[in-house]
Amino acid sequence: MDGLAALLDGPRARGAFLLRILLDAPWSVRLQDEAPLSVTYVVRGHLWLCPDDEEPVRLEAGDVVVWVGSEHWTIADDPTTPPQILIHPDQLCTTVDGHVVVEEMSQGVRSWGNSATGETVLLTGVYLLEGEVSRRLLRALPRTVVLRAAELDTPLLELLGEEVVRDAPGQEAVLDRLLDLLLITLLRTWFDRPQSGPPAWYAAQGDPVVGPALRLLQNHPEHSWTVGSLADRVGVSRAAFARRFTELVGEPPMAFLTGWRLALAADLLLEPDATIASVARQVGYATPFALSAAFKRERGVSPRDHRRGSVVTQAV
Repeated sequence: MDGLAALLDGPRARGAFLLRILLDAPWSVRLQDEAPLSVTYVVRGHLWLCPDDEEPVRLEAGDVVVWVGSEHWTIADDPTTPPQILIHPDQLCTTVDGHVVVEEMSQGVRSWGNSATGETVLLTGVYLLEGEVSRRLLRALPRTVVLRAAELDTPLLELLGEEVVRDAPGQEAVLDRLLDLLLITLLRTWFDRPQSGPPAWYAAQGDPVVGPALRLLQNHPEHSWTVGSLADRVGVSRAAFARRFTELVGEPPMAFLTGWRLALAADLLLEPDATIASVARQVGYATPFALSAAFKRERGVSPRDHRRGSVVTQAV
């Protein structure tokens, strides 16, 4: 499992919010739901992406925007159109004066808007929970990632558009998986841009020495790795391996391994049946005490408090 694939395993991949939006001009939607990440695809028509502190950007049919972080932003048919609808946390939808309009703007299965057909049709997917593994990835992204239709070669956009309006058993799980796959595809496309400045660990995946070592660490965090054992596995000297890994990844091998183990632990601890002992074994700590000490040292809270805080947040 690498940093991108980790998105598929954390709590972020469960219960995502998906909606088809049908709009006739004039329209403007203020997004203040504070979700950690969202994907919006322009199926038909256009939209203006309007961050509060940047110039507006126009997206045409086939374009996609990935919005990272909890800052508020606006999408509209025109930058001058004032907000008419506010999207609050938990996807509560109101007018500017507070009138709830979820039901009256419903247009069928997972469809919503001010029109039954829509001059502009959008498909949006919102991740409602932030997983600790994916936080490493999200830190590497700008707040706004815009991908144009010409650089997207994937059937997933059309497939997700077809599936979002289906009402079938297990459909929520199907949509979650499709959204995850789409997000992975979008981010891989973004990172492969020469000018995107991909994170060091992503670029290092292609190195003939560091790449295999990264995959060993990510796939088998439970192993008792040392710099020497990793160097032996990739066929170079200990000193050469440590130097090359640190240069390409930006941190020494054991520091990377510690961060990866604790990120995995943070996700695994949120599983209903997990215990600190079972998580410790899965991520390479000999005892629950060793995991607890490392977790608190690096994150400032104990594993137990981390789990309790997540439960309270989700309940709220």
